[in-house]
Amino acid sequence: MEERLRCGVVGDPIAHSLSPVLHRAGYAALGLDASYDATRVPAGGLADHVAGLGPQWRGLSVTAPLKREALALASTASDRARLAGGANTLLRTPEGWAADNTDLPGAVAAIRERYDGPATVATIIGAGATAASTGLALAELGVRTVRLLARDPDRAQPTVGVLEAEARLEVDVLPIDGAAVVGEVVVSTVPVAAQSDALVAATASAAVVFEVVYDPWLSPIAAAAAARGQAVVSGLDLLVHQAVLQFAMFTGHNGPLETMRKAGEAALAAR
Repeated sequence: MEERLRCGVVGDPIAHSLSPVLHRAGYAALGLDASYDATRVPAGGLADHVAGLGPQWRGLSVTAPLKREALALASTASDRARLAGGANTLLRTPEGWAADNTDLPGAVAAIRERYDGPATVATIIGAGATAASTGLALAELGVRTVRLLARDPDRAQPTVGVLEAEARLEVDVLPIDGAAVVGEVVVSTVPVAAQSDALVAATASAAVVFEVVYDPWLSPIAAAAAARGQAVVSGLDLLVHQAVLQFAMFTGHNGPLETMRKAGEAALAAR
């Protein structure tokens, strides 16, 4: 008898992950004989974990703090995984594990689903790893100039280096307090506690607001944008779009976007 297809998500912490909810909803909708589980794997432990997976394991979603480890252990890697400096996807192939990063195309798809206007200048609130990957996605949308609003501008240089060297973006960095938001797109990568009234007010000029935080939802920035009538892209939109891409890699079937999104929304509402 053919063994059941197995997939899963790894990271630390992992109990909060919505990935099992999304992928299992897709399996159920398509009637696939497959399982998807969450496993806590601490930093430094990914190679041992992967080495212990049986042949029925087809794919892994990879979250913090393991994305760089995933890229390092793979036999092959996509250009976008190398560009991002980490992989959120490991796919078993006859040649070994292949690394990919669906966060970049997932972010592009999530923004374009909600907003089809021009995107040439953008502001990213925050300057960490999420800001770097989101900036790479914005470059694919046509953005050429990015303003980073950083709580500590001195610590923003790794992100600036990635965006300037890899995406050929023109980047300027300003302190998060009191800085103006510029461009058609504003992306918030900072936690709710960092979203001051002044920062929320500063986002009013953008055509589209991309809030990567989805729990708790609505964040102050997202709530204000929705009330103003701006296009709002959520972290759940990103999560679902990147999961749909992973779903296709793991199963060979197109992921049911709306089914997976509704499952994620229901899970968030129940928290």
